[in-house]
Amino acid sequence: MSILGNLFASRKLSQPINLAVIGTDMHSHLIPGIDDGVATMNQSIALIKEMYNLGFNKIITTPHIQGEVYKNTPEIILSGLEDVRKAIKSEGINIQLEAAAEYLLDDRFDEKFKANKLLTFGSKHILVEMSYFSPHPNLFNFIFELQIEGYKVILAHPERYSYWFNSFNKYEELKDRGVFFQLNTISLGGYYGEKVKKIAEKLIDLNMIDFLGTDLHNDNYMIGLQNARFEKSLDKLLSSGKIMNNIL
Repeated sequence: MSILGNLFASRKLSQPINLAVIGTDMHSHLIPGIDDGVATMNQSIALIKEMYNLGFNKIITTPHIQGEVYKNTPEIILSGLEDVRKAIKSEGINIQLEAAAEYLLDDRFDEKFKANKLLTFGSKHILVEMSYFSPHPNLFNFIFELQIEGYKVILAHPERYSYWFNSFNKYEELKDRGVFFQLNTISLGGYYGEKVKKIAEKLIDLNMIDFLGTDLHNDNYMIGLQNARFEKSLDKLLSSGKIMNNIL
């Protein structure tokens, strides 16, 4: 093996990590046809079955709610949830399935918040994301208002917001304000590229990660999840005792 090959191998585990230790997956897109996740019920069933085989005992699926792009409502999401539940029951897949949402912090978010129509999970946990172009100017105000009302704010995939890669104080400010961070497991396997992987590893090194999520959309994400099971950084995170998925 070449020197480069030896170096690459030294960064990988010889055996895949057993994901059963995570227990609950709290970020995915497994309700067919309502966002950019699975398109069909058959795809949903297949991915949920693979999740079960990987050791997960509970899935909280989180369809996008984004302004004019994904105009999902609690009614749409919960109706879709029931359809998927019936489908996996008929297939004999013994896994607990719940639903919430992944909310984009955009101009429309305030309307949903004031209408008191937010889907949460766990103990009033809410999953939010930011634009990949720039954070909303009212970001910190959104978070403050949610927390005042008793919501526990979880920021999805902080490792993917490239505008903060050279401004780590922004991550620190969010943590100081009591925001929880959810890492996409597939980021550790390089699914989004080397830069995102390095930021993910840095967030782990700084003990900033509280939750793990698959962000499962389709078969490619499942391949990414399988690849991430050989990453030493994932083993380090799971061994730290910080991951709180099992409280959800």
